[in-house]
Amino acid sequence: MNETVSILGGTGNLGFGLAMRLGVAGYRVCLGSRDADRAGHAAMRAAELVGRDVFVGCRNHDAVQRADRLVVAAVPFVSHVETLKSVAAQWRPGQVLLDTTVPLATAIGGRPTHLIEPWHGSAAQQARSAIDDRVAVASGLHTISAAALRDLAHPLDQDTLICGDPDAKGVVAATLERITGLRVVDAGSLEMSRLLEGLTPVLIGINIRNKTHAGIQVTHLNTRTPEPVA
Repeated sequence: MNETVSILGGTGNLGFGLAMRLGVAGYRVCLGSRDADRAGHAAMRAAELVGRDVFVGCRNHDAVQRADRLVVAAVPFVSHVETLKSVAAQWRPGQVLLDTTVPLATAIGGRPTHLIEPWHGSAAQQARSAIDDRVAVASGLHTISAAALRDLAHPLDQDTLICGDPDAKGVVAATLERITGLRVVDAGSLEMSRLLEGLTPVLIGINIRNKTHAGIQVTHLNTRTPEPVA
């Protein structure tokens, strides 16, 4: 596969883990960062761990240019708007943004089990207001831990809920479901992102208490309800 997926914040824990999973799935992956050297080192490390020369590191604005269709934002909330504004001139019509950012209270010195409420309602809605209207936006991956993504020895065996523009959700689902053990569940329009982002601190609390990296699964999606017996 020659398709390139780019990750803004690809040197962070979530971005790096996702980059490795996408590389295993057969994509070429551009790891974006504010620091080109850091991005380059991360790309070399990913190639070593995955065993495939499908990674390249570059600055965030170059990452958007390199992406064929999908760009993933995996940056902390504190640098969310700054990052998106820094690449504003690089988008092409038809590209898709998958925003994974969660407005955790750590952005203002609070706890990771608490949220702050962005003025727009959610990080994804904030992203929608910060980029070209011709770029479709989806929100997701809020319940997938970075540790689980980086553990290539095990399939993820979990679901991710996504919401957003219909075109964006189609591209995101087609890409993410190439990752072994990951199923994408459509959770509606972008307005649902405020609820999906709220799942992250819930799972963080569960994981802290149980010393694990739990995810979620949605049951009975493919199960037909039996007809009542006459």
